[in-house]
Amino acid sequence: MRSRRRADALLWAALAIPALTVDRMGLNEPRPAWQQAAGIAVLGLAAAVWRRWPQIGFAAAAGLELAAAPSLFTLSYGTALAVFALLMGRKATRVRPALLLFGAIALLGTAKIVVRGVDPVVEWLVLMGTLLFGAVFPWLAGRYLRQGRELAAAGWARAGQLEREQRIVADRARLRERARIAQDMHDSLGHELSLIAVRAGALQVAADLPERHRGAAADLRVAASDATDRLHEIIGLLREEGDEVAPLAPAGESVRALVERAADSGLPVQYVRGDAQEQRTESPRTDETERTVHRIVQEALTNAAKHAPGASVTVEVRATAVVVTNGPAKEPGSGPGVGSGLVGLRARIEDLGGTLDAGPHDDGFQVVARLPTEGEEPLPATPASAGPGPGPGPGPGHGPAYARRRTVLAFGAALATGVLLVGGAFAWYAYSRSHAVLEPADFARLTIGQPQADAVRLLPDRDASDPPDERAPTPPPDGADCRYYRASGELFVTVEHFRVCFDDGVLVEKSVIPKAGVGTGAVSEVREHVKE
Repeated sequence: MRSRRRADALLWAALAIPALTVDRMGLNEPRPAWQQAAGIAVLGLAAAVWRRWPQIGFAAAAGLELAAAPSLFTLSYGTALAVFALLMGRKATRVRPALLLFGAIALLGTAKIVVRGVDPVVEWLVLMGTLLFGAVFPWLAGRYLRQGRELAAAGWARAGQLEREQRIVADRARLRERARIAQDMHDSLGHELSLIAVRAGALQVAADLPERHRGAAADLRVAASDATDRLHEIIGLLREEGDEVAPLAPAGESVRALVERAADSGLPVQYVRGDAQEQRTESPRTDETERTVHRIVQEALTNAAKHAPGASVTVEVRATAVVVTNGPAKEPGSGPGVGSGLVGLRARIEDLGGTLDAGPHDDGFQVVARLPTEGEEPLPATPASAGPGPGPGPGPGHGPAYARRRTVLAFGAALATGVLLVGGAFAWYAYSRSHAVLEPADFARLTIGQPQADAVRLLPDRDASDPPDERAPTPPPDGADCRYYRASGELFVTVEHFRVCFDDGVLVEKSVIPKAGVGTGAVSEVREHVKE
């Protein structure tokens, strides 16, 4: 807080320097001391309130400019106007109040120019040029700086958000990996437990087995089945919906080896390969597809051993399909499951571009999986399963390059308008000043009492559009037609003026009006009157 007050005090001191020194250097019309003190006080007020009310700070500086010159162009407060316009652009977020302020300044300046009764064209062009370059452009620069700061802050915030999201993605990846490991344990161990249950069932019905061992085999079968169910429940809690299923085939084990191992365990299963013609035209499968085929057969055999004990199972592997069919159960099996294994299989097969159908078949159950072969185009994803892709790139007229081009064009148009205004104002200013110059030699040839027709031949085409009446040594004669001319063609500096007054067709008075900052005593001798 204290540092801000110190900075505002330094800002006030910096803006007060030109307000105090310009008059003493003769670059402005001299002003009374109370006007200078009032201007310094208003600058202090603007420096004190700009942080909280930036529009008020700018309005105070603009009011000083309008009070000093209707055209808004002064060296005393021009710096303050530009600085507070810049600060308003950096601080204020709304555009409409600033535009209303610019419009109000233009209207007030135009009204003052009209009331003064001087040549309005030059004054108005200078007003518009000063408003554009001294207020609007600094305000736009302030807005650019503020937006750059906000974009930088938003960029850092976005970077922090991306880091947090990356950590979340990494954590989720670890959780999914754990879930895949758990799923692997479920499928592999569940399959082995199902085979143990099948072997225990075969042992239970053996004719030469003692009764007490038969009971132990039955208990082993029930325990293996219960362990499979319990394993399924635990893994189901860990597995997330839609998680990718891990490759679960044991290294080097084919589908035929899987079926043979299940048959050795006592499961009545038969492996059927596609016919010879189909095998000759069969395209090779990818490794991913082979693992999926193994997974399909493994899941189907596990379900058959668990839910349909004693049923015959047929595994048929074709070129583009895998069909696993079991008959009716010969013994009571475990209750129906939740089907999460088939759900995971269906998601995996659809990712590969295939389909999975599972349901009752005759008195048993059948699983039919259709998979694409290598080189075959996958089935197109449905709109529901298709993810939100990146979408089309930015078309013509969109993107950062287009935004930059629009910004450059907007600034270029404003700059071109300002250059035209200022250039036109300068051209008219130079023309009106240079064509209103009365050479000192011609002024000396004018004599009191000279006919107006003869005196007009020595006068320029135009007279001064802004006569400095306030600097005249004495007021003009009553009822006289007075004209003012510049004594020099210098621009942007204060110069002497000549006053020539006519009455009843004759020259009745000629006098020299000194430039700003020069007393009247040195020129009183050149003032002449018509003698009565």
